[in-house]
Amino acid sequence: MTTIERIDSNARLSRAVVHNGTVYLAGVTASDCTQDIEGQTRQVLATIQERLVRAGSDKGNALSVQIWLADIVRDFDAMNAVWAEWLGADGRPARATCQVAFDDPDLLIEVIVTAAVSN
Repeated sequence: MTTIERIDSNARLSRAVVHNGTVYLAGVTASDCTQDIEGQTRQVLATIQERLVRAGSDKGNALSVQIWLADIVRDFDAMNAVWAEWLGADGRPARATCQVAFDDPDLLIEVIVTAAVSN
């Protein structure tokens, strides 16, 4: 049986789980929801990179990404501009972007990432 490593766990979830060479991140949201979609996206992506590094990976190893937006029509293009700048040439994960109703009206984005562990 392979080891399961749980990182930053509480009673409900772990912020990251590493198993069999794969890192699974819980959904990441912005800590400062007073910012617009660009600001919230930058916060989310910085947190994702920090969590991936802590789990032995990085953004270049992203395999699959789910992006949830509160208003996909309004925010898709601006979010994508920040995403493309952040991702650079590091890789192109499989990705889906959908609209969702968040319980906090100031929350604009949530991102879930699955990545390979770095060699």
